[in-house]
Amino acid sequence: MSVLFLAEHQQDNYKKSAFEAATFSKKLAEKLGTTAIGVVVGKMNNAGSLGKYGADKVIHIQSNQEVSFDSQVYTEAIAAAANQSSAKVIILAHSSTGKALGGRLSAKLKAGLVSGVNALPDTDGGFKARKSVFSGKAQGIYNITSDQKILTLTGNAVKPVRSENEASVETLDVALPPARISVKEVKTVQGIVPLPEAEIVVSAGRGMKDPGNWGIIEELAATLGATTACSRPVADADWRPHHEHVGQTGIAIRPNLYFAIGISGAIQHLAGVNTSKVIVVINKDPEAPFFKAADYGVVGDLFEVVPKLNEALKAFKAAQ
Repeated sequence: MSVLFLAEHQQDNYKKSAFEAATFSKKLAEKLGTTAIGVVVGKMNNAGSLGKYGADKVIHIQSNQEVSFDSQVYTEAIAAAANQSSAKVIILAHSSTGKALGGRLSAKLKAGLVSGVNALPDTDGGFKARKSVFSGKAQGIYNITSDQKILTLTGNAVKPVRSENEASVETLDVALPPARISVKEVKTVQGIVPLPEAEIVVSAGRGMKDPGNWGIIEELAATLGATTACSRPVADADWRPHHEHVGQTGIAIRPNLYFAIGISGAIQHLAGVNTSKVIVVINKDPEAPFFKAADYGVVGDLFEVVPKLNEALKAFKAAQ
């Protein structure tokens, strides 16, 4: 029996979600009195470094073919690792990868699946997983009764805990089926933390009036070490790139701190960001719907408030 988690990686580096899954799995394994085992598919030179975040062991599935992401191939690989390690619980990130794999693994292993969990399961007298429902307005509790169980973990639901441990690495040879997906080119945004992984996000909307005014948003983000984002109308107008669009029709995020600047707070936008741990709204309209979801709100002209906020933050950081 073990808790098995998929460690996502890119260009020979683990993603932040891998560290979150490792820490979450270790805590769950301790509750169940078992071990946390990571599974890595494809090339990875430093697979054992997952031990620094809680993995007791890493199963490295290598192949004589280039392993690009294909949900059918990965399903076979993870199922083989689960069988080899007698895994009763499988943890995936609630990412595009995890979402693509969850249903397939559930069907193959006849395992109950709860997607988007945000806390450790209650294992007293059962296995009850918790997740946000109704666009974050409530919490749902799901009791999984199957022998094997699958959870996808919401980003930023757990803070990775680092140690100096190294995990042992075991190579598992699996006859993987041929991939049906051929990757011709990969385009990634360089130099910033991807929105699904960002702990602080500074987002702005049509209240900015013109794309040329975005400098104050970028300056604030730089001061905070944040990732920038925007509302859908801004992306649709080509003021900002579409990969910055957050909301129900864009990227759903759960940062620790979310700034909504000049965004009224339409329900479609709120649905994708209202599980943020702390929401700060800056808007000159006191009736803006976003204020109802805000932890902190500033009613004022953003062109006056944001530069003053940035100056205060710089002064605070300089005094540290």
